[in-house]
Amino acid sequence: MRSGWRRSILIAVLVGAANLWVQSPAMAAGKQTLTGEVGDAMCGTKHMEGAPAECTRTCVSHGSKYALVVGDKIYVLNTSDKAVLALLDQQAGKKATVTGTINGTAVDVSSAVAAK
Repeated sequence: MRSGWRRSILIAVLVGAANLWVQSPAMAAGKQTLTGEVGDAMCGTKHMEGAPAECTRTCVSHGSKYALVVGDKIYVLNTSDKAVLALLDQQAGKKATVTGTINGTAVDVSSAVAAK
């Protein structure tokens, strides 16, 4: 009888550990905050149309998406929120802090503010 009780506890612990392991990727996919320079997805860090702000605005007006350059990584910013888009336009070539869900090299942006 004692051995059955121990086995039940062991199984319960293993099932609990397996549940945590399976859920951990979903938890990592939660909202995160990044700070970097606002650019565009086409040019990234190598602006071809003059100053970074001017180039970013030109490329976005021609269909490119805003991007956030964080160190050596470039994240494409996905949003249709007009307030966020206005802030990204204002911060073109400058630093901004965005919060959202990271999907590989893209961020589904939920909010953005000028970086301090």
